[in-house]
Amino acid sequence: MNTVPDIISTKDLAYLEDMFNWNFNASKKANHFAAEVTDPDLKQCMEEAAVMHANHAKQILNILGGGQNGQ
Repeated sequence: MNTVPDIISTKDLAYLEDMFNWNFNASKKANHFAAEVTDPDLKQCMEEAAVMHANHAKQILNILGGGQNGQ
């Protein structure tokens, strides 16, 4: 299925909310650890992880907003 239905069930909404929170918190933690670590390779890895999780969170917000943000 390539399109999101016009109606999202309560259970689906709760799951999307959980997914958003997981990705948002993972992004915040990766940013924090990137600032704390001294090894350049680990710093880069944490920064990439932070960006990846932030992008996932934005995609979830786009789904909830009907694709109006950036599509």
